[in-house]
Amino acid sequence: MDFEMVMQELEALGKERIKKTYISNGAHEPLFGVATGAMKPLAKKIKKNQPLAEQLYATGNYDAMYFAGIIADPMTMLEADFDRWMDVAYFYMLSDFVVAVTLAEADCAQVVADKWTASGEELRMSAGWSCYCWLLGNRKDSEFSESKIASMLDQVEKTIHDSPDRTKSSMNNFLYTVAISYLPLHAKAVETAKAVGPVEIRRGTKKSSILLASENIQKEVERGKLGFKRKHVRC
Repeated sequence: MDFEMVMQELEALGKERIKKTYISNGAHEPLFGVATGAMKPLAKKIKKNQPLAEQLYATGNYDAMYFAGIIADPMTMLEADFDRWMDVAYFYMLSDFVVAVTLAEADCAQVVADKWTASGEELRMSAGWSCYCWLLGNRKDSEFSESKIASMLDQVEKTIHDSPDRTKSSMNNFLYTVAISYLPLHAKAVETAKAVGPVEIRRGTKKSSILLASENIQKEVERGKLGFKRKHVRC
């Protein structure tokens, strides 16, 4: 399938209700409003296709950009490519659920994510922390430096409450992910989550939401989810 055909297929899958939901979360035109699940049959036909992914991502159309992440071949992407994708990821559903997810399947994932978490830019930092969530939830514990992850937990404890809102959300998710999916530091992550306590996320004109990682960790432990790893990062 070529670029024009894929764009036509995506447009046909669009739903006004879903489009409104995406816009309420920060998406803007152009977009069609395609449910992520509805993209799966199309993705199966195409499989991985990096040149097509690049064409789609460059459109600025949210649905095309999301689909680009599904069919991208991360092993062919360089650090500069991920930076370029991140440059135009204008809200968290792109930074955390397209760019960070795609990065998590690349060999350079930790190098790029480390650079982003230290960038001082809200969405880049959010993507960096999110990438570690995808990595820890999928790869073997042995692929990570325990001392490095421990120092990241310390960083979260010291800085989360003063961080930008999207970064706060991803840091909070990092606490939860380490506690559940990275067994060597389960106890430290639980203690850190308790020390952090409630995290307030402001949502513009909407009511603020409160995140409490310690509560979510406890629920997952009770459900027998300790040590959980995903088989696949991308759908």
